[in-house]
Amino acid sequence: MAEAAAILPQRAWGKGRLVAKPFGGRTRLAEFYQEGCAKIRLPDTFDATMEAVLINSSGGLTGGDHMEWSFSAGEGTHLTLTTQACEKIYKASAGTAAVSARISVEAGATVHWLPQETILFDHASLSRRLDVDIAEGGEFLAVEAILLGRKAMGEAMRTGLFRDCWRIHRNGILLHAENLRIDGDIAGLTGQVAVLGGQVAFATVFYTGNDCEQQLTALRGLTDGHVAGVSHYQAAGQDKLVARLVATDGFSLRKILLPIISHLRKGASVPKVWNL
Repeated sequence: MAEAAAILPQRAWGKGRLVAKPFGGRTRLAEFYQEGCAKIRLPDTFDATMEAVLINSSGGLTGGDHMEWSFSAGEGTHLTLTTQACEKIYKASAGTAAVSARISVEAGATVHWLPQETILFDHASLSRRLDVDIAEGGEFLAVEAILLGRKAMGEAMRTGLFRDCWRIHRNGILLHAENLRIDGDIAGLTGQVAVLGGQVAFATVFYTGNDCEQQLTALRGLTDGHVAGVSHYQAAGQDKLVARLVATDGFSLRKILLPIISHLRKGASVPKVWNL
């Protein structure tokens, strides 16, 4: 009995890496690696771009689980990264789930980081990190959406932990840094007007490219009438757009996000897996 009690619970672990290169006028695979519960699938795109669908085959994450992703888009390539489904973060009996993603965007390359929503259940514990390095002429779009439970199912995240850290560099200069932490009494904290005002769905949209300033008016038009804000910044001569969105539930949040994503993708729709 003592030996059985000493056995630690099995934890999910995964590591995936993808490197894209230009070849014959298209984005092609240069390196591909997957281990553990991290899987990557490459559906046909029928154009010059590449789309990678990230899969957590464990079905969700809980305390002590760990996922690690790494991607590199070679010069002049176009890579879209998304997920098969919403990532579900379940109640943690002990420990914190950790998810990290490192992305490199080389000169003239485009990377769109478009994972589907992360759903945090009650007593979930998650620490997440995104590190991005962008070279001259590179374009990067990132969308991260969070749902504090599934409202339609009567679920809510009342207590737990969520940490999110972003570090985005362009031409070796820190362009964007943010740290988010909600801990303990999540319902009480997010109920404050200065936080989420009782809403349970929120998202951050980040974009940097050569046309940031030109996109500002259009994005503000797309978010008009919603609880949202869009800002254009410059840091050491580098431009970025940052939008913050808040909604009553996941469906309402998607209705705001989809036109924004399509606009910043120059009219391209969201990845098809978003609609399954």
